[in-house]
Amino acid sequence: MTPTGQDFAQPDDFEFTAENKARAQAILARYPEGRQQSAVMPLLDLAQRQHDGWLPRAAMDYVADMLGMPPIRVYEVASFYTMYNRRPIGKHHVQVCTNIACLLRGSDDVLHACKDKLDVEVGETTEDGQFTLSEVECLGACSNAPMMQIGDDYYEDLDAESAGRVLDALTRGETPTPGPQNGRRTCEPMGGPTTLVEEES
Repeated sequence: MTPTGQDFAQPDDFEFTAENKARAQAILARYPEGRQQSAVMPLLDLAQRQHDGWLPRAAMDYVADMLGMPPIRVYEVASFYTMYNRRPIGKHHVQVCTNIACLLRGSDDVLHACKDKLDVEVGETTEDGQFTLSEVECLGACSNAPMMQIGDDYYEDLDAESAGRVLDALTRGETPTPGPQNGRRTCEPMGGPTTLVEEES
């Protein structure tokens, strides 16, 4: 188990691929003239996706130059939001929400299960480089608490056992089905609807 980002090298330079340059231009076109700096967040996300899930300083400088921003302003954005990783992460970034709604529904059990299953602490990456474990603020799925995000997928209505099953499936190279893990359909009540149950005649 290694703490995320220890003993890692920063690349000397960064540039969007031709495909991502086209995507960047499409993103910039969404903003009114003179407001292109508002695109800093989606461009940082694009750079992070291109660079194995983390943002080296060269990528932040590249985005700053593209937007005509002082680099420090881009660093401020990248260091404020937890969605940006400024250090290398594992193939699967396991982000467990521990904000109030998830906490009240048992996120501590989910987080402990992840630690035990992966044999890492928060902020560490497994020895094989497959998993990085993070504790994050609200991810906006409070009605399905507790939950965790892995990559772009949400795994919801978790407990220690179901969280372990998700991690086991990823370890086997499978793609576990995202969404509620307790049989619930989206965020509907477990027992079915209790109001507006009659069809209009």
